[in-house]
Amino acid sequence: MDEENGIDGAGEPVHDFDHDSVDDQAGHYEGPSDSAVDALRDHALKDAERIAEALVFASATPVPQKDIADKLPKDIDAEIVMQRLSDFYADRGVNLLKVDDAWAFRTSADLSFLIRRDETDVKKLSRAALEVLAIIAYHQPVTRAEIEEVRGVATSKGTLDVLMEAGWVRMRGRRRTPGRPVTYGTNRDFLDHFGLETLRDLPGLDELKGSGLLSNRIPSNFQVPMPFDDDELTEDEDPLSEMDIEDFGLLTPMGDEVN
Repeated sequence: MDEENGIDGAGEPVHDFDHDSVDDQAGHYEGPSDSAVDALRDHALKDAERIAEALVFASATPVPQKDIADKLPKDIDAEIVMQRLSDFYADRGVNLLKVDDAWAFRTSADLSFLIRRDETDVKKLSRAALEVLAIIAYHQPVTRAEIEEVRGVATSKGTLDVLMEAGWVRMRGRRRTPGRPVTYGTNRDFLDHFGLETLRDLPGLDELKGSGLLSNRIPSNFQVPMPFDDDELTEDEDPLSEMDIEDFGLLTPMGDEVN
């Protein structure tokens, strides 16, 4: 073998193999760049947004965020996806709004006067029904006797029935007091109809005065109650029993409880 000329005994050239050089190259492999990772993450988020957008658009009622999260890839944060979508639709003809813990598309408030509603309008509520609805919204969970105490007059069962038929009021549970009276509260349809995200978005004292719904000569110590914004039962409430649910007709034909 002619080592000096780099030729072996068979006449083939001899190649020097630098193991150290190969090891150095392997040790300096850094994987995908940060820009590539960001691009992949952004692509995954956009795919998730398309899925969430389709779910909300196809639903006639607000879609719970939990249901949306169940349809997204496990490593995608549903809250981030929905907030990005909400920001995108903020200045468009339809807005993506959060209603309690759910999401829905709604016509932008400044364009709602252009929309002709073909469906039958909800029956106009009487003054008594509006008063009862307001008391339930601000004082929930509240019993019929407590509603009457605030109003100062008797409240017919028919008034409560009208509000429940409208889909804005529901039976929550039973108060842990003698007689175990039923407690009432509002539901997600109430928030959706009045364009509220949570009950804490209900008008405060200054807003009620400004809209003329309260006299400017009300007592100085008058306070608008802070509504209880939680679907969970309070410490002095028991859940409705199966017999209650059946007696009050709160079961659908499929056997599911009406919310």
